[in-house]
Amino acid sequence: MNVLGSPDPDFMREEEITLFSDSVGKWIDEHAPLEKVQQWIADSSVPRQLWNDAGEAGLLGLSLPEEDGGFGGDYRHEVVLMRQLGWKGADHFGISLHNAIVMPYIWHYGTEEQKQRWLPRLQSGELVGAIAMTEPGAGSDLQGVKTTAVKSGNGYVVNGSKTFITNGQLANFLIVVAKTDPTEGAKGTSLIVVETDGAEGFERGRNLHKIGMEANDTSELFFNDVKVPGDNIIGGTEGQGFVQLMQQLPQERLNIAVQGVAAAERGLEATLAYVKERKAFGKRVIDFQNTQFKLAEVKTKLTVAKVFTDHCIDLHLQGKLDAATASMAKYWVTDIQGETIDEMLQLHGGYGYMNEYPIAQLYKDARVQRIYGGTNEIMKLLIARTL
Repeated sequence: MNVLGSPDPDFMREEEITLFSDSVGKWIDEHAPLEKVQQWIADSSVPRQLWNDAGEAGLLGLSLPEEDGGFGGDYRHEVVLMRQLGWKGADHFGISLHNAIVMPYIWHYGTEEQKQRWLPRLQSGELVGAIAMTEPGAGSDLQGVKTTAVKSGNGYVVNGSKTFITNGQLANFLIVVAKTDPTEGAKGTSLIVVETDGAEGFERGRNLHKIGMEANDTSELFFNDVKVPGDNIIGGTEGQGFVQLMQQLPQERLNIAVQGVAAAERGLEATLAYVKERKAFGKRVIDFQNTQFKLAEVKTKLTVAKVFTDHCIDLHLQGKLDAATASMAKYWVTDIQGETIDEMLQLHGGYGYMNEYPIAQLYKDARVQRIYGGTNEIMKLLIARTL
């Protein structure tokens, strides 16, 4: 999709990346066409089999080395997948959280034994990943987490509850943010893996009913004296969780920016098709100067957002993306995503409020972008600290 007319940077135009993008697009056309997505929305979840299909296609663990059970690519491959899902309206499938948030924690910080135990099963789709950060009383403030993992014999006992957990109904591999030493604040935070299959005391709550991203299962999770092996602390050492989270959150926030641009591009494509066909007062809606000016503004804002996001991707590939710059991308792009999609919905008139039009779903889906991954207000705090 090149609806903006802005070329990708050179690092995204290499032949291998282009061919990979084409193959991902074809896979989505086959496994996640819009009629299936509509059924997923009605079901409030994607089929479990889709994860196995993605594993068979080599779409899980894209940026992890082959020797560690991954595809052997880099972050550009994750970008390609996120873009194609956004362009084709299949972005409710929580594969990018599994790939570009959950698996990197194991690859970057896991012991060799943990990598060998978990990464191949995450790559195949046997395990579906989620990260359990948010609690009923702790959202963007991760230091306020109350869930505990208390040492007991050779293992840990996990108690607490989590909410708003993406992939929560289907995930059987949870990275749980927990306090291994509640007296130490951030320094007492650890990341502990809970494999849920057969785990006594683990319960899934409701598949939460949302105003957007309906096919992406989002859940409450409860841990009632859940026994976990001692070697499930990521990295094997207690108290490293907060540092690990801080180091990986920039990529999560960049993911959100990439997804925001792709969704807004789809919105622009759909809006252009609509205003070129729809007539009012005897002429096409595109022929009104107001329409032209509004779409000129939209195209400009989205082009600026894409260029800055591409710049951040380049920095990330070089290992130079810092927390403040990633926060800028997340906050700026999601604000622009919401603003431009709202303008494009307005150009649809009453039809923009009808769910059968893509712009309505895009409008609903866009709202959460300013909340998860750290609210945009938190992003501004992080940026302000650099002043």
